[in-house]
Amino acid sequence: MKTTKKLGIWMDHSMAHLMEFTSKHFEIETIESELSNQERIASLAKSENSNFSKERKQLFEYYKKIGEAIKNYKRVILFGPTDAKIELFDLLSEDTRFLKIKFEIKDTDKMDVNQQHNFVKEYFSRA
Repeated sequence: MKTTKKLGIWMDHSMAHLMEFTSKHFEIETIESELSNQERIASLAKSENSNFSKERKQLFEYYKKIGEAIKNYKRVILFGPTDAKIELFDLLSEDTRFLKIKFEIKDTDKMDVNQQHNFVKEYFSRA
C-alpha cells in the first residue's frame, strides 16, 4: 500500500508553518514573509501604489517559497486566521504543477504549535 504524502500548513501573511503528516512524527518547516506586520498595516492605511506594489511583490515571493516546498505532496490542508491561505491557493491553482494536489482550506484562529499539530493530526486521521 502506497502512502500519500500529506502536508498541513498553518499560515498568515507573515509566517507559514509546514507540517508533514507521517505515522512517526511531524516534520516542521517555517517560511517567513519579508513583509512584516507593521509594513502590512502601514501599507493598508495608505493607498500609494508604490507601497501596494512592494507588498504584492513580497507576498508573491513568500507564496512562491511555500509553493516550492509543497509541490511534491498529494494532499494539503491550508488553515489559519487570515486570507493568506486563499491567496496562496488562488496563485497555485494557476500553475499546472499543482493540479494533481488535493487542497482543502479551513478558517481557524491563531494557534500555538501544539494546536497546529493536533489540528493536522485530527484532519488527516479522519480523512
